[in-house]
This record gives sequence, structure tokens and C-alpha cells, in this order.
Amino acid sequence: MLKVVIAGGFGVGKTTAVGAVSEITPLSTEEYLTQASTEVDDLEGVESKRTTTVAFDFGRLSFPEAPVPLELLLFGTPGQDRFVDLWYDLARGAVGAVVLVDTRRLASSFTAVSFFEDIGLPFVVAINQFDGTHRYHPEQVRTALELSAHAPVITCDARNPDHVAGVLLALVGQALQSIPAHSEQPAFPTAFQDVS
Repeated sequence: MLKVVIAGGFGVGKTTAVGAVSEITPLSTEEYLTQASTEVDDLEGVESKRTTTVAFDFGRLSFPEAPVPLELLLFGTPGQDRFVDLWYDLARGAVGAVVLVDTRRLASSFTAVSFFEDIGLPFVVAINQFDGTHRYHPEQVRTALELSAHAPVITCDARNPDHVAGVLLALVGQALQSIPAHSEQPAFPTAFQDVS
């Protein structure tokens, strides 16, 4: 059983991704956007957005046919920078993170990328290919986000369960590569391991 965080900027598709693959009815803390948020939530590029996550999304996905059966517990973060303190709690005990990006609003992805780099949690970047948007090559997105060569950059459609499952498997592979060969424990920062 592995905990995975799905993060990214406001409106990039985190709730959609969790809902697309969850084999249980996902827990969602979506609330309607109100006039009170107009000064803090930038709707440029997502003008039709009517709701936002205010705590987290939760779902579960199993891979029983994998060489080692996997059960992933999915935690989607709220996207606004003002919720970054909550990301620390959501990242505690996680094996890694998916950073969803929207190339129409790439600047909104820098906070999530920096966050996971700073805490040392393995992550993959998933470019959510929204309908009608220009398709950038993953290497162009890597350059724009100033990512290291070892951070995978993948394209996906957050509405497609197969795409999201593929991104999650890529993340698990990335996380496993970060474990030292002679270690039985994951090489994740102590501050982010669960204490039982």
C-alpha cells in the first residue's frame, strides 16, 4: 500500500485525475467559488471553473496483476499557493507525487515543482492535454520548468483512466529508483515517513 500525492496549480485537473481512476467513490472537498475568492483565485485560462478543492481529494487504485500487487492511496492537493502549508501534511508518508501541469498556465506549476524538490520527494510531471490547447513536447516543458534530467515528464489526459494509471505507475517506478540498492527502507526524508 503506497501513498501518492497529486499536486499542481489551480485548475490543472487534480480532482478530475483522482476521480478518473479511483475504484471507490472519491472523497472530494470541492466548494463553489464565491465573490470572496475573486481577489485571490486567478481564473485566467479557466474562466468556466465554478468549484475548487479546499482540503484534499482522496481515492484508491489497485494494481492486483502487477508483479508485486499495489494499492495506491491517492491524495489530491488544493492548487492555490495559500494552501501550501497543507501540502506538508498531505506529503507525509507519501512515496512520491504527480505534478499535473497545464501548458496554458505553466507559471502556476512552479510552486508544486519547487515544493517537491525542496522536500526531496520523488515526482513526475504530467502534462494534462486539455482540448484545443497547443501540444508542447515534454522536453520543452522540462526546459520551461527548469527540471533536472532525472524528473520524468509525461503527457496525459486527466479524464482518461488508462492515462492516469500510466502516470501513477511511472511515479512508482521513479520512486523505486530513488531507494538505495542496499536499503530495505525507502530513502525518503524522515520528516515525511509515517510514524506508527
